[in-house]
Amino acid sequence: MASPITASIGTGSGMDIGAIVKVLVDADTSAKSSQIKRQTANNSAMISGVAALKSGLSTYQAALKTLNNKDAPAFLAYAATSGNEKAVTATANNTAVPGTYQIEVLKLATPSRVASQTFAGSDSPISQGTLEITQNGKVYKVEIGPNATLQTVRDSVNSALGKEGITANVINDGGKSRLVFGSTTTGAGSDISVAGIPELVIKNDVVMAGNAAGRIGDLAIDAEVMIDGMKITSKSNTLDKTVSGLSLELKAQGEKSTVTVGLNSEGLKKDVQSFVDAYNALVRTVNSLTATSKDEDGNMVLGSLTGDPTTRSLLAAMRSELAVAQTGGGLTSLSQLGINTAKDGTLEFNDTKFKAALNDKKLGGEVQKLFIQDDGVIARMNKAIDPFLQSGGSLDKRNDALNRSQRYLASQQESLDYRIESLTNSMTKKYIAMDIAVGKLKSQADGITSLFEAMNAQAKK
Repeated sequence: MASPITASIGTGSGMDIGAIVKVLVDADTSAKSSQIKRQTANNSAMISGVAALKSGLSTYQAALKTLNNKDAPAFLAYAATSGNEKAVTATANNTAVPGTYQIEVLKLATPSRVASQTFAGSDSPISQGTLEITQNGKVYKVEIGPNATLQTVRDSVNSALGKEGITANVINDGGKSRLVFGSTTTGAGSDISVAGIPELVIKNDVVMAGNAAGRIGDLAIDAEVMIDGMKITSKSNTLDKTVSGLSLELKAQGEKSTVTVGLNSEGLKKDVQSFVDAYNALVRTVNSLTATSKDEDGNMVLGSLTGDPTTRSLLAAMRSELAVAQTGGGLTSLSQLGINTAKDGTLEFNDTKFKAALNDKKLGGEVQKLFIQDDGVIARMNKAIDPFLQSGGSLDKRNDALNRSQRYLASQQESLDYRIESLTNSMTKKYIAMDIAVGKLKSQADGITSLFEAMNAQAKK
């Protein structure tokens, strides 16, 4: 549309045409303009509120994931400590038995390392063929293509067998290079041998010497450890089935240690408190988004998501899962651990009740089950929030609807701006035309007045 016509003080009428037109246009459009601005502000606030809620949910879900980490399990009822961690480290699980264990590391389990014959360098050519690496009676085959070098063979082995724990590297030995094979597998019988390509044949019953191929050092051996006077052998330096509920990691040969297993009161309390804190952080975020307050004039001020049905559904889904009683065992609810819901929806953690549950009722061994078993608290919480947080879920749909509303309001504002401009131009034209007409009438009036004045003056003479 053309630029709006501007006008200020009329030359004919002396009126402020711009001010008059503005008042008239505002009278026609101000109600609609205020409505659009109000709805746009409310809609923008809700979009921000949904984003804040989604962020809070993501943070809560991340906290639950940490507590439910299978590699570093939380809610362990027992804790194991080693008096000499240079010798052995220990971790207890919920099947452990309180007590002490005398540990002496006699031998560490070792892996196999073998080396090829020497070559001029890492770019030395290697014959095409199938490289066969044998370990524990299993043969692993790696295809070596044309124009291969010691370096490319290394890369092929690592790419094909890295997941099996078998690796290769090129080692420079006094100006010459060897292809060295190693493995993360330990224990007697795990020695590596290599065949298939003539220049890379390595037998593990021959010790590497001079420029010839062979094993590096001794054959792989099992670990040997004395536990309370009993001699134990193991293929691995990790003993996770030797002592019930206890995992031992052997560290140094010839070292001794006393391992003590006891109730993990502080660890359990820390993990339960982490769950409570994560839940409360989310609830406080929701409460802030749905709260109502009053401004200085006593007018009601609504939160960005006050009355939002999606937010109400989320809170209801979460709270219902807190009240579910599990079956089996002596620990069936959070309240038995001193966890209860406060008036504002947050959780209260009673330390006295928690200690009584562990020390008097002996429920420590069931805490992990309550939280992280397949139908435990964390699994149910994830199930409750997934429909809201997942891609295409409730919050995404709510956000899409709000964005559509925002675009609709923007189009309404654009139409209103067009109407304001059109109305302003139309009225301005009319008032300018009126001003010109008034100017002409005044000019005619002035002419007539001058004529009569001239006639009167003539008559007097």
